[in-house]
Amino acid sequence: VSGRNRRTESDASARWTAPSFTVAARCRVAATLVLFVFAAISNLSVLISVCWGRGYRLAAHLRPLIASLASADLVMTFVVMPLDAVWNITVQWYAGDVMCKLLCFLKLFAMHSAAFILVVVSLDRYRAILHPLDSLDAGLRNRRMLLVAWTLSVLLASPQLFIFRAIKADGVDFTQCVTHGSFRHRWQETAYNMFHFVTLYVFPLLVMTFCYTRILTKINGRMHGEHCLRRSGTDMIPKARMKTLKMSIVIVSSFVICWTPYYLLGIWYWFQPAMIQHTPEYVHHILFVFGNLNTCCDPVIYGFYTPSFRADLADVVACCRGRRTNNASPLECRHTRSSCRCVRTWRVSPCLYAPCTYHSVPPKP
Repeated sequence: VSGRNRRTESDASARWTAPSFTVAARCRVAATLVLFVFAAISNLSVLISVCWGRGYRLAAHLRPLIASLASADLVMTFVVMPLDAVWNITVQWYAGDVMCKLLCFLKLFAMHSAAFILVVVSLDRYRAILHPLDSLDAGLRNRRMLLVAWTLSVLLASPQLFIFRAIKADGVDFTQCVTHGSFRHRWQETAYNMFHFVTLYVFPLLVMTFCYTRILTKINGRMHGEHCLRRSGTDMIPKARMKTLKMSIVIVSSFVICWTPYYLLGIWYWFQPAMIQHTPEYVHHILFVFGNLNTCCDPVIYGFYTPSFRADLADVVACCRGRRTNNASPLECRHTRSSCRCVRTWRVSPCLYAPCTYHSVPPKP
């Protein structure tokens, strides 16, 4: 019997073929690299604008939110995307057991942090519009919520350090970073995956939907009054209603559209593991890349909807064009109450990152 078992195992090993770097996987790597470049540039631009550009003049309670959102997306960009690309190229795991645990932890940490920062942004907009009188403590409240978001991301990702390990296949020279042997029963692994499905997708979606629904309901109720009420000296309720409507649709839609297909496929696999043998390979690759697209959407949504970011971007573009066309042109510096900007002697050409020096004679207005 033992000899027969050994022959059966050897026959199974002979029939087993190691995964390869297929055409579909190559397309996934190429798409991931494109998303990596765009996400890195756009999120770094948002972060630079908030910390050193016109974005620094945003309200003090908004700067940490936008900076944290860009930082979370950068973690996704520099951890999840390169890891996925390299892992698809190498097919098996060569980095050892410690890196297997650490990188799987960082991957889940990045995904949680990106989702939880969206929740914090939604809660901030909810408080700002429905309870405008509470804006005095908005900075402290947002810092506390951000601390909770980052802390929860670390705690929820920490089990990855214990369940993932680098395991070498029996009878073949193939090593992979997997959860094999960490769960005694199949239902335990399914429960673990479903828990993270709730924390990564269901919970953020419910909170964002609740916040923006309440915002629109409240503003719509005020709009049916006899006259429009001012929230501040220059901001009217109709303007806030339209802006919030646009933001809510874009935010919720981008999150749902990018991540829903990926998680639906995951749920299907968790309850029907055999389906992976009947699903085309390119489907898994497309859905994962499509989920990563949300990292590129965030800076577009939160950045280009912010006037200060658009102004900083226009400054950089104008500065680069001016340097190419008039490389030796003299510059003078004009100081205004809001900022110090570099302008050319014959026409305005803002240069965001150029150093400013003051002349003894004030420039002409």
